[in-house]
Amino acid sequence: LNGETDIGMIGQFGVGFYSTFLVADRVTVASKHPNSDKQYLWESLNGESSFNVAEDPRGDTLGRGTEITLHLKEDCEEYADPATLERLATHYSEFVTHPIQLRTTTTEKVEIFEEDEDEFEEKKDDDELDVAEDDETPKEEKEPKFEEVTTHSWKEMNPEPALWTRDKDSITDEEHQAFYHVLSKQEHSNATTWINFNAEGNINFKSLLYLPSEVPPELQAGQLPSSNSGGLKLYVRKVLISDAFDLLPNWLMFVKGVVDSEDLPLNVNRETLQESKIIKVIYKKLVRKCIEMIRKFSEQEVKSEVELDEEGNVVEGSEEEKEHPYIEWYNKFSTMLKVGAIEDEPNRGKIMKLLRFETSKTENGKVISLKEYVDNMKEFQNDIFFISGLSKEEVEKSQFMEKFREKDIEVIYMTAAIDEYLVQNIRDFDGKKFSAITKEGIKFGDEDEDLEKRRDKAYQKKFKPLTKWLKTLYGNNIMKVAISKRLGSSPAIISTGEWGHTANMQRIMQAQAFGSNDGMMMAMKILEINPRHPFILKLLEGAPPEEEEEGAEPAKVDDATVDAAWMIHDMALLNGGFAISDPKAYSQRMTRVLKSSLDVASLTLEEEIDPPVEDDEPPEIDMDGLDGINLQD
Repeated sequence: LNGETDIGMIGQFGVGFYSTFLVADRVTVASKHPNSDKQYLWESLNGESSFNVAEDPRGDTLGRGTEITLHLKEDCEEYADPATLERLATHYSEFVTHPIQLRTTTTEKVEIFEEDEDEFEEKKDDDELDVAEDDETPKEEKEPKFEEVTTHSWKEMNPEPALWTRDKDSITDEEHQAFYHVLSKQEHSNATTWINFNAEGNINFKSLLYLPSEVPPELQAGQLPSSNSGGLKLYVRKVLISDAFDLLPNWLMFVKGVVDSEDLPLNVNRETLQESKIIKVIYKKLVRKCIEMIRKFSEQEVKSEVELDEEGNVVEGSEEEKEHPYIEWYNKFSTMLKVGAIEDEPNRGKIMKLLRFETSKTENGKVISLKEYVDNMKEFQNDIFFISGLSKEEVEKSQFMEKFREKDIEVIYMTAAIDEYLVQNIRDFDGKKFSAITKEGIKFGDEDEDLEKRRDKAYQKKFKPLTKWLKTLYGNNIMKVAISKRLGSSPAIISTGEWGHTANMQRIMQAQAFGSNDGMMMAMKILEINPRHPFILKLLEGAPPEEEEEGAEPAKVDDATVDAAWMIHDMALLNGGFAISDPKAYSQRMTRVLKSSLDVASLTLEEEIDPPVEDDEPPEIDMDGLDGINLQD
């Protein structure tokens, strides 16, 4: 045969064989058909356009089969190292059907046991022996001798079966867990659940996906995984193509599994395939199946634990409700699901149903879904109410919760930092708008609109002098002063604009590495005053009139009233979740209040005391508990 013969080398021999010339100068293939008496040898040199086929001069050395010999280049001798070959074989051909065996050579030192010549001497009769005890001498111990022994053995590189090719009903849980350990390389961590499916359509592929029980190291460190390298592997006819394809979005990078397609070519180019329609089809299907896997896991029935009596009957009142395993998993991976709800708009509705939250009506750390919250809403309620903060303890004590407890309205507690980003990007669920109770314009849905309008008009007129003066006094510290419709025991509180940041969001943004105090990060503060509170009514008495008479001197507000107004402002800040804006001024006001309440005439410090000089005295020893101890010893 010569180079002009029309033979597609890649098509005939496959990509794997063609790539041998990347590491070899010369390749020889010996082959023997069982029905033929002759063994043939194929040979080709790297870079040549021809190859030679002839009868093997060595004769029949195989009996049957094929033997491929690579004559490695000088700079590729590392591929003759058993450790390198084992790493490559287990990485790319771990699930190939045909067994791959590697010949390993080991050399060990083995001790040589020599036979003692005295054992072969004839023993003399006892009566001929006359040995005295003094004549007995110990035998000399001989140093052991060793020799090096070289052994050869064959080690199978791909003993693990391709589990995804089997009928899913025939695979046991133990087999799934063992296969997950192989995929994840984690022997001490099991899979939580899994899904096995065949996709048919424009492209056919099989896939087996696992949900891990432990979060990735990046997530434990507070960072989202940047890639799914090693997590989701793409196979073509059980041969690994790559584990670096972006087959899942960032928020699902924790999923482990395999994708195996018969429709992709073995010599696939990663950059080309990544942009192809094939990968996009696989991507969409995998995302939907991952969400389906998590949903089914969340809907699994959990049997309650009961106590049985001697007759095997259930003891009344012994039923103990077990925590759903999904909740334990969710507590670890909730951040990733919330990222998915923010970023994956096509699947947002499905992901939102997987989220769980504590509320003002849940106890002992229990959580509910958004669907359960909507089902529990009051008939008059139109919005999903939530409050954000650093912890459950903080939001439970918030002054904003007073009116909601009074009306028995459930409020969702959002205590994770990502929750703020979640509600900023997702405005509603199941047609119900998310409404932060720390913002202005809260409507419960059961108000008498006509009464509310008349009452609001009356309060606005009555407190107009106070609201006008307070806005002038506080300046840029607040956006406006409003009459509150929801405060109970508090004189005032700082809420935020409906479309601005909450206090918690401002705190999160300022805590970031590049956070600042510019206007974009600051919340729009609104001072809500309680028109029925005695403090506010007293401030109204001390406020200057709205319109002063022509020619009259401007009304002067006494310092005590100004201090009281600022202290109410500071209280409202703290109750609203904000920090004191001017700690120095706050400290000075508190000093004046303490001075007045303690009836201190002056803050001048007294002179330092000058005690007399005393002789040194030994320290007193506490003798309690030393009874029975001899101090002389």
